[in-house]
Amino acid sequence: MLTELPKIIEDWIWQVDLHHSSILHVSSIRLLRTFYAIFRDLIGGHLQLQAMSLVYTTLLSLVPLLAVSFSVLKGFGVHNQIEPLLLNFLEPLGNKGVEISSQIIEFVENVKAGVLGSLGLVLLLYTVISLIHKIETVFNYTWHVKQTRPFVQRFSDYLSVILIGPVLLFSAIGSTASFMSTAFIQKLVAIKPLGLVVESTATLVPYLFIIGAFTFVYIFVPNTKVHFRSALLGAVLAGILWQTIGWGFALFIVSSTQYAAIYSGFAILIMFMIWLYLAWLILLVGSSIAFYHQHPEYLSARKLHISNRLRERIALLSMYVIAKSHFKGGKSWSKERLSQYLGVPTATVTHVLNGLEKEGLLILAGAKTQVYIPARAPETILIKDILTLVRMDKENKHFNDSMLPTEPRVEQLISNIEAAVNNVLEDLSLKDMVLKHEHSLR
Repeated sequence: MLTELPKIIEDWIWQVDLHHSSILHVSSIRLLRTFYAIFRDLIGGHLQLQAMSLVYTTLLSLVPLLAVSFSVLKGFGVHNQIEPLLLNFLEPLGNKGVEISSQIIEFVENVKAGVLGSLGLVLLLYTVISLIHKIETVFNYTWHVKQTRPFVQRFSDYLSVILIGPVLLFSAIGSTASFMSTAFIQKLVAIKPLGLVVESTATLVPYLFIIGAFTFVYIFVPNTKVHFRSALLGAVLAGILWQTIGWGFALFIVSSTQYAAIYSGFAILIMFMIWLYLAWLILLVGSSIAFYHQHPEYLSARKLHISNRLRERIALLSMYVIAKSHFKGGKSWSKERLSQYLGVPTATVTHVLNGLEKEGLLILAGAKTQVYIPARAPETILIKDILTLVRMDKENKHFNDSMLPTEPRVEQLISNIEAAVNNVLEDLSLKDMVLKHEHSLR
């Protein structure tokens, strides 16, 4: 019974018909599916492995990153706010967090450009940029994006985050602190009913900063367009997890005196690494929530293998709607819109579209929003060529049908099948499929 329970739950979640359900029912089922997908990813171990790799990269790059931020903030006179922010991040570690924070700040202050020299400064920047590139790679994996930013764009985007991001963050924190200490706000605090509201708002400000920072990360880091609504949802849930797990980890630190006795001086490092791992895991879970909210088709289809029969249908449907839009106007078709229309993962649609594009049947048009249009006149694109393209997917000269043994009866059967397909399709073109269908409806 226990071994069959996961399958029973999975079947119950995905057998619910959402087309004839209320909005509340649909929202609750989608929320359950999202939580189940996150749980499935955690059980699979991919999120844990990515978080572990980021812990290693962070340990190598933390001091260089803070050193660069420290140098920039020093020019604006707000470098002294790095330590309070670091203390806030390490707050779940208790007294050990204060000790780690002071050590990191001491390392940062010892990093001097004059001592490093030109080569050392370049290596420092390279280490920082490598950290952000690693973070982008991990987030791209979560969002099923295979291409990273081009080198020039990567360099400019990363440097803008490294140099401008800390200034904006600390300016916002400083402005909030200054605003809360103004005489007008102090007068409001003195009034009992309003004072309670002001104090409650001040208590919520750190949470809002966490949610805002997470939202920015989810929108900026992946090399794809992330909707603000999805990023905000992931940030809110990740922020709740951050505070909850941070509170639980703080209790664990208080009651873990035996670990200090066992590991002695290494206990601080071990606790720091565990908290880094949990912090990255929380951030990745929030990113997964944002991904599943923006691409609900992955909730049910991610674990399925798409057969060649389905690929044929996807290819024909894609070519049909693109050609119909070409002849009759209407909305343009990007890979995201096609994915939503077909109800299959974007990665599957992209694989089919890339094959059609490679064979010269489709091209991408548009500067910002790239949409697909026929690469040549639709009357010259034959339906049998589209089907042949899908059927021959992943075949190459090193392994194809000519290398298989031949049996006369099998060869005859295959010839009959191909002849029957050619007889049905004849010279039917993409234009014929669209316009003949339109005429038959009349």
